[in-house]
Amino acid sequence: MSVRVHRDAEARELDDAALAAAVEAALAHGGVTGKHVALVLVDDPTLAELHDRYLGDPSVTDVMAFELGGEGTEDDPWGEIYVSVDRARAVAADRGVRPARELALYCVHGALHLVGHDDHDDADRARMREAEREVLRALGYESDDAPHDA
Repeated sequence: MSVRVHRDAEARELDDAALAAAVEAALAHGGVTGKHVALVLVDDPTLAELHDRYLGDPSVTDVMAFELGGEGTEDDPWGEIYVSVDRARAVAADRGVRPARELALYCVHGALHLVGHDDHDDADRARMREAEREVLRALGYESDDAPHDA
């Protein structure tokens, strides 16, 4: 399994190894191994534009994940995860958590979407939140049981 990090937005909170570890741990939690995933760090306007283009919603969001159906190699990735660094910082400040933890959460959340988790209804959201907590705990991040809006 490999994760290539692309930084279209600067994120000093976590280095590439920590970002990749978050994605890899979530993929492994979902039973996916041996696949290449691209992780792209972007700003709010970029992710809002993607959100509008692919989901018809121009509002800002935190993370989007796309299963590409590729061979899972670096040249033909299995999936892409786009994370808004701006959202991670703003939400971390609002929620009183470290920006590094929020950024790692978004990486985990995106990877969990790739392995089949969903968060559109309450039951699915609860299962996804539990998986996020398990992965982040295994990575050594502090617990955060405060609710997220979405």
